[in-house]
Amino acid sequence: MGRGLRSLVLGVCVVGCVSGAWGQAPPVQVTGSPQVRSTDSVTVSADRGLVGVSDSATSVAVVSQQQMQAQPGLTLDDRLHEVAGFQLFRRTSSWTANPTTEGVSLRGLGSTAASRTLLVSGQVPLNDAFGGWVHWDEIPSLGIEQVNLLRGGAADLYGSSAIGGVVDVVPVMPVQRGMMVKADVGGATENTVYENALVSGAMRRLAVLAATSGLKTDGYIPTAPEFRGTVDVPANVDAESGRLVLSTAGTKEVRGFLLGNVLNEARGNGTPLQTNGTRLWRYVGGVDAEGGWGSGVVRAYGSREAFRQSFSAIAADRDSEVLTKLQHVPVDEMGLVAQGAKTVGTVTGALGVDVRDVRATDNESAVVGGEVASTASTSARQRETGGYADAIWLPKGWSVSGSVRVDSFRTFDARRVVSTSGVVTVLPELDELMVSPRLGVVKTLGHGFLLTGTGFRAFRGPTMNELYRTGQVGQQTTLANDALLAERATGFEFGGEVGGRVGRLRATYFWTEVNRPISAVELSQTATTQLLQRQNLGQIQSRGAMVEGQTATWRGLDASFGYQLAVATVTAFNSSSPAQANLTGNWIPEVPRQSVTGVVNYVWPKVATFHGFGSYEGKAFDDAANEYVLRPYARVDVSAERELGKGFSVYAGAQNLLNRTIDAGLTPVLTLAAPRLVLGGVRYAWGRD
Repeated sequence: MGRGLRSLVLGVCVVGCVSGAWGQAPPVQVTGSPQVRSTDSVTVSADRGLVGVSDSATSVAVVSQQQMQAQPGLTLDDRLHEVAGFQLFRRTSSWTANPTTEGVSLRGLGSTAASRTLLVSGQVPLNDAFGGWVHWDEIPSLGIEQVNLLRGGAADLYGSSAIGGVVDVVPVMPVQRGMMVKADVGGATENTVYENALVSGAMRRLAVLAATSGLKTDGYIPTAPEFRGTVDVPANVDAESGRLVLSTAGTKEVRGFLLGNVLNEARGNGTPLQTNGTRLWRYVGGVDAEGGWGSGVVRAYGSREAFRQSFSAIAADRDSEVLTKLQHVPVDEMGLVAQGAKTVGTVTGALGVDVRDVRATDNESAVVGGEVASTASTSARQRETGGYADAIWLPKGWSVSGSVRVDSFRTFDARRVVSTSGVVTVLPELDELMVSPRLGVVKTLGHGFLLTGTGFRAFRGPTMNELYRTGQVGQQTTLANDALLAERATGFEFGGEVGGRVGRLRATYFWTEVNRPISAVELSQTATTQLLQRQNLGQIQSRGAMVEGQTATWRGLDASFGYQLAVATVTAFNSSSPAQANLTGNWIPEVPRQSVTGVVNYVWPKVATFHGFGSYEGKAFDDAANEYVLRPYARVDVSAERELGKGFSVYAGAQNLLNRTIDAGLTPVLTLAAPRLVLGGVRYAWGRD
């Protein structure tokens, strides 16, 4: 608590000093009518090759910073929960969850620790370079301008992991003139404090942005009350992130920037001996250019990460535990992106190449009697090299887009050394060539009507975590498999949209089939433990429909809703595990058949802005055998914000307002999602441009 209070005081002092120094400038107006609704757009603003070109064959949900602030939550994934079809691997958010379970799923395709949806920011992939999971608190909260969620396969432009779609986190860049200051400090139940601050300014040809976020929470006990013992303690997090951006100012033709970002977090995973921590440094340098010749983008990036985790064996009565394993994983990543685009008449085309190179070592130390008995170190290198071509033709009343990407996905130089013997074991090299085409068509019928259709191929290469690292969640242990191959997906979508004065309605049918899906297959089980292994199964399929609607604003009131039906099943099975029954016809774990979201916003002039959110998820299964049922649940969130003047506003909100009990996992002990969280704080926004 002391660190959080010190940070809060420091943030207030910074805001006070800066605003005092620039006191003659007018404050940024928090008008009392922020656009807090989550809009669904048919403009593919997340289209990597053709940014800003209208290609409506795939739907994109666009969530602004103001919309995210209206949703009561502590982390980015909390704030994206209101987007229809956005689902996490388990029903827990990253303010308490182990990061290795923070995968994200779109289009009902499910995920494991690794996401089947790619997270990017400014052309740079953000999924963990070693494990594919997502660090949702990596970017400081106020450093996010908006988030675009592209639903549907997008590996044709982005490469591996974009089977279900792409989440594009658009960063705030430095102001080009003047100055801007923002701050957000507050607290919540579960002994939680948080603080966010951003300062940006420009002078002559240099623009600067600095942002920081901090979150400290004691958390809650995830184990269900009927199973708890003396070893069960709250799952908690203490995290800080910071960002510094330097960019050129004063010219629109050519703009360069340097970006550095750091994340430091420590987590307790629900027992005294089960903990993990992450330190992640990320750096990016880029140039954007635009002129009569066209436009171009270059990015060079890298990251260095240190991940640690400890595991234990818990007694059947949950009154004692013994440390069994320590893990330490250093990871180094480097990458390059280059692309160019040009418009000739009604055709716009783009060409791009990129490479991502990752080197990591998984150090797993067995602990016996409180002492490290031996350490197995597995080091490897993974490289994805790809190139793509993208084009869109815009004749009258039509939009026809097509693209193709070719990828070389390699895992090599893999070897394992055990400290007690010193023997080096060379592991298999994996080398696959992937071709990912896509075709999209849009027909404008007039009077606000559109018809859309798209077909695609996509893939996801196995992460080094899946290939080499043993994982554990609760009493469920999952073994690695160094012979895994890439997942391959084929899919199509078609639908329509109508819009007018009243609002907008969009309906989409989707179908995606994934061959060789990487799944956790059961090897053995006891009353309190499960032993699994990652394997390439035969085939899974997700088919269904999504309906989304958005009303126009009427007297300060607007609303939106989303409904997704996802029939996600195993359609072929080829595992040889004697403990695993044939899974053909089973549901994909963690994917409900039905999910519903609804948002209502009301602006009461001179009083406050009100936000209400409700969601429902049908039952799901937490295991491939469909033995462990996660019950359906409904959740209600509310918030309100009032402007005080001079850039200040106060807000309050509640997540899971009715304090519903929500099943999160069965591993096989039942764990629960977060109880009611009540929060409140003060925001400040000031600046001139």
